[in-house]
Amino acid sequence: MCGITGLFDTRGTRAVDAIVLQRMNDSQHHRGPDEGSVHIEPGVGFGHRRLSIIDIATGQQPLFNEDRSVVVVFNGEIYNYQDLIPELQTLGHTFHTKSDTEVIVHAWEQWGDACVERFRGMFAFVLWDRNRQTLFMARDRLGVKPLFYALLDDGTLLFGSELKSLLAHGGLKRSIDPLAVEEYFALGYVAEPRTIFRQARKLAPGHSLAIRRGDPVGEPRQYWDVRFSLGNPMSVEDAGAELVERLRESVRLRMIAEVPLGAFLSGGVDSSAVVALMAGLSDEPVNTCSIAFDDPKFNESEFAKLVADRYQTNHRVETVQSDDFDLIDTLARLYDEPYADSSAIPTYRVCQLARKHVTVALSGDGGDETFGGYRRYRLHLMEERMRAALPAGVRQPLFGLLGRVYPKADWAPRMFRAKTTFEGMARSSIGAYFHSVSILRRPMRDRLFSDKFKRDLAGYSAIEVFNHHAERANTDDPLALIQYLDLKTYLVGDINTKVDRASMAHSLEVREPLMDHPLVEWLATLPSTMKIRGQEGKFLLKKAMEPHLPNDILYRPKMGFSVPLAAWFRGPLRQRVRDAVLGDGLAQTGWFNRSYIENLLEAHQSGASDHSAPLWTLLMFEAFMRQAGLTGAATAECPQTRAA
Repeated sequence: MCGITGLFDTRGTRAVDAIVLQRMNDSQHHRGPDEGSVHIEPGVGFGHRRLSIIDIATGQQPLFNEDRSVVVVFNGEIYNYQDLIPELQTLGHTFHTKSDTEVIVHAWEQWGDACVERFRGMFAFVLWDRNRQTLFMARDRLGVKPLFYALLDDGTLLFGSELKSLLAHGGLKRSIDPLAVEEYFALGYVAEPRTIFRQARKLAPGHSLAIRRGDPVGEPRQYWDVRFSLGNPMSVEDAGAELVERLRESVRLRMIAEVPLGAFLSGGVDSSAVVALMAGLSDEPVNTCSIAFDDPKFNESEFAKLVADRYQTNHRVETVQSDDFDLIDTLARLYDEPYADSSAIPTYRVCQLARKHVTVALSGDGGDETFGGYRRYRLHLMEERMRAALPAGVRQPLFGLLGRVYPKADWAPRMFRAKTTFEGMARSSIGAYFHSVSILRRPMRDRLFSDKFKRDLAGYSAIEVFNHHAERANTDDPLALIQYLDLKTYLVGDINTKVDRASMAHSLEVREPLMDHPLVEWLATLPSTMKIRGQEGKFLLKKAMEPHLPNDILYRPKMGFSVPLAAWFRGPLRQRVRDAVLGDGLAQTGWFNRSYIENLLEAHQSGASDHSAPLWTLLMFEAFMRQAGLTGAATAECPQTRAA
């Protein structure tokens, strides 16, 4: 696991400023504290920070082929590298290391752009081929590892694992993209391929980009997508047996390391399944880490202990206090752009705990998306059945009216909180799902944003992110469609972003067995009834793991990994949130309606409504602006012209 950065003159061979390149590389020291190196040649500069995991002795980067005509910097792991090395050797390639990094340069020489199709793992890499005068970059299929890039006005292309390395160059304009702001307040993150800055982009998962010097910079090429065929005729018993074997292989590949290794153990189904299979593959007790909360409504540590005791792991637990909110500014610095998932706080803490004992940790991330675990999936399927039963001409006006007049009742028992359901029923399937996952739904964003900002948006809505992916989903199955949407949006923009930044802040490598792309592809062949059956999510995974985990783990209600925002904003953070959301920082942008923010704040702090999620989203946006130096006079210059 590492940090990569660099720059490339797309037009010629201008000299690279070594001081600038070093500054870009040093900005990501936390991603790789073990070693740091740079490579410079005419018009090209590569930087690398190393966290040594595999081939500690000889795996330094930037790494070259035999004649030094190809050089690569790489972040991640190629788990099938041990199979690719002998294949490439048979084809005439000579290896000087035992690292997965060297596989990349030889695979590029052998297969060109198609090399990425041979890699199984999590990766972001950039290579320069002097003979072909080509820069090539690629990102793994599910977006586990990040890759940012920006083309400056003078033809210089910047790239890096984090936005901060591009900002360290000094030439990137800090002009805010208003479309990114709209996406952030809807989703809680800026969706790929956009970033908060108009001039920078994220390379989308499953995409590569080849740039030949002297040619215009084109659009990235998609080399992978998942297709939900759903026609696999396997029985539940056979599918469960195959699932366990596929999971076991995925876990085994991710246990390859030359450093201490362990796992996160939350007490949920996904992480417990990973730990159970690790225990069966290891001669030594597995190292496990859990976070406990002093508030019992958020505490799952007793369930984690059940699994730890069953498999006799070396289990370590630390308690997060219910007032652990000192990380707000730290998180704003880590994420480089606004990010509103408050579970980043306990994720940061569990990574901090794990790094005290291991360098690599396996996680259960990705299980909800691939196995059908989210409660919102079941609610969406229920709504879909109701939508199918009523013609749109009846459904839309009827439920649209009910959604408008029914009060928002966060305080009421769940059965009486019908406003969201009514609003969803008045929409299309895509619109309803987008509505259900939005932090500030469209009516709230319409009231939050000023007329000036809405003119900058020129009619753009964040639902276009979902519409774009839905057009490519190639399925009309209700569950498969929203799984596809989550794989393209929430998993990448929220979950993977959260884990990457939180883990790398502590120089910890996190590996995700449930995001193994052959596993994801195979699961997409199974009918949706194997994911959700009745009211039971993750049906197949739970059935398959019954011999390995107690029912108290498999069949208890999902708790989630959250913090008590509502109580914070009425108690210890009462004044801080008020100062942030009503202060000069947000006001000077001219983008927000202060009176609406005041209404949100008063309704929440009086206890009349729970607006903790919108307020946290505003709080983290203000923290981002402040940490990025965009408050005051600098802010007014940000929304210059609307983005394409």
